[in-house]
Amino acid sequence: MSFKNLQLPDLLIAELYKDVLVETSEKTSSGNKIQKAPEQKWFLGENKKHVVIAVKDDEAVYLRDEWLQFLSSILLACKLNLGDVAIVNYSKNKFSYLELNEKLSPEFLLLLDVTAKEIQLPFTVPNHQIQKYNHCSFLLTPSLQTMQGNTQEAKLEKSKLWLSLKKMFAI
Repeated sequence: MSFKNLQLPDLLIAELYKDVLVETSEKTSSGNKIQKAPEQKWFLGENKKHVVIAVKDDEAVYLRDEWLQFLSSILLACKLNLGDVAIVNYSKNKFSYLELNEKLSPEFLLLLDVTAKEIQLPFTVPNHQIQKYNHCSFLLTPSLQTMQGNTQEAKLEKSKLWLSLKKMFAI
């Protein structure tokens, strides 16, 4: 994959650099500046449609570029974009379903290589089976890594994911 022609969406670029370009500071009673480190955002996207996507990626803060590009194309097919979702990297931010529900209020939760047990759900379901619980639709799938490339196995996983997403989002 060549990065020479890679074009990131404006929303993603703004999301990546918003905390870096803004300096926040306060002054003490003596007039000295107190530097505050900006709070690190723990998910990518804006979560406008309460679609939370949990992934495991040890190599990136949120998600490696090739996976993000693939995921963006899936979202587009579902009539969604990065503004509609919150992508959380479980490898970097361990969380329980209760914490996730409290902070992001998901209506749809897509778990990519994250198990129901890991986020402390009171149930487990096979991959690609949609499960409703607590006003949320859950979908567990293998990692995005298994869907990369044009092998027969990758094509089969992509197909299973697409069929489940069509059902989940009534496409």
